[in-house]
Amino acid sequence: MLSQFNENPDNPGQKTLADTDLPPEMLPVGRLDMDSEGLLLLTDDPGYERFLLTPKGEHSRTYLVQVDGKVEKHDLMVLRSGVEIRGYLTKPCKASLVAVPRKLPERNPEVDPAAAKRSSWLMLELREGKNRQVRRMTAKIGYPTLRLLRMSIGEYDLGDLEPGKWVVLSEDEEKLLLQK
Repeated sequence: MLSQFNENPDNPGQKTLADTDLPPEMLPVGRLDMDSEGLLLLTDDPGYERFLLTPKGEHSRTYLVQVDGKVEKHDLMVLRSGVEIRGYLTKPCKASLVAVPRKLPERNPEVDPAAAKRSSWLMLELREGKNRQVRRMTAKIGYPTLRLLRMSIGEYDLGDLEPGKWVVLSEDEEKLLLQK
């Protein structure tokens, strides 16, 4: 599903947020690329959307990333210090190797089994959100992204929410989003 309400002119018939039962006044807060998964926030308050997306706010976004290849400690240091992509040096981020996740939703299409066998899993926490940034960062250091899941924004975590499902956040959960 494309994380926008309008049609994709390059792919007529592609499912979008308009195909859900969400109210039409909802706005996606940021986007997930067509081939990415995970937490997507929606709001009916344009001011809230701008607040969470402004680069000055530096709200953290945490991603679970499966990359093609065995990542070395040196590569993590490069990610942490910033990577030049498209003439831009990314801000420092948190980067760590993590164990293979036990419970993830099925992916369609699934990751190529041969690539999955030689893959590594990373946890990246960024405080900015350039277009396809995570994919460009991992590719730049020699590890193309195979699978990308946004796990949290601020301190609000995706938890066990199933793909395609949504919940209305409580006041306390909204406060977690605003934490850096």
